[in-house]
Amino acid sequence: MEEMRRIERAANALAELGRPEVAVILGSGLSGVFPLAEERTLPFTAIPGFPVPSVAGHAGEVAVGTLSGRTVLVQRGRVHFYEGHPLADVVLPVRAYARLGVGALVLTNASGGIAHGLEAGDLVLLSDHINFLGENPLRGPNLDPVGPRFPDMTEVYDRALRRIAHGVAEELGITLKEGVYLATLGPSYETPAEIRAFRSLGADLVGMSTVPEAIAARHAGMKVLAISCVTNLAAGVSPSPLSHDEVIATSRRRAADLGRLLNSLVPRL
Repeated sequence: MEEMRRIERAANALAELGRPEVAVILGSGLSGVFPLAEERTLPFTAIPGFPVPSVAGHAGEVAVGTLSGRTVLVQRGRVHFYEGHPLADVVLPVRAYARLGVGALVLTNASGGIAHGLEAGDLVLLSDHINFLGENPLRGPNLDPVGPRFPDMTEVYDRALRRIAHGVAEELGITLKEGVYLATLGPSYETPAEIRAFRSLGADLVGMSTVPEAIAARHAGMKVLAISCVTNLAAGVSPSPLSHDEVIATSRRRAADLGRLLNSLVPRL
């Protein structure tokens, strides 16, 4: 199957960097928050099949190094469905990490806050998600060597990993909330009417990433943890127009806390 060959080629190229146990994907404006010791890096352009990000704030490289004795992979930047990439390309990195033997995946993203009580700068663990992309990365022939045709999604974001994250955040004095993330296609921001509808559906956060990667990771048997940085209040909640510059600026403002959290958390996963 051609898709399995693409995954294997990417995994073989990444194997030259090492054999990580944990992978971390860094979202908008977060590429610099998580350096590793003895890093070896590859740009996306040097990894067969990897799509290349076209959005500001996404570096487009993979690094493998060590952190407190663990071998860790960090993906700095991601591609999005709205950039025109097929979802098979969007989730190819995750599937390649699974073939490398990665057992736990940490996803980060920038999001808009929908729920009352959320503020720009809040760090929020995802407890669940709503897929509003109109597409699923598992559509088409099932990749039997990767996972089952109908994977269970009862607990996409691992409960035990969330407990560990809360414990680490408490040790560090970092406030860590929880919420449900709704993924939209983008790239336009949502209208106030859409935000009201999403709130009525049970969404606390809204963004344009993460859900395809989480679905692909669970399909492949990986444990998933996701941390969202609320970079702005969503349309109709915020009194100001929304902008990507605000997203990047807020991500960078909270980067230090997110970096401290990841540095203490990832070795315990």
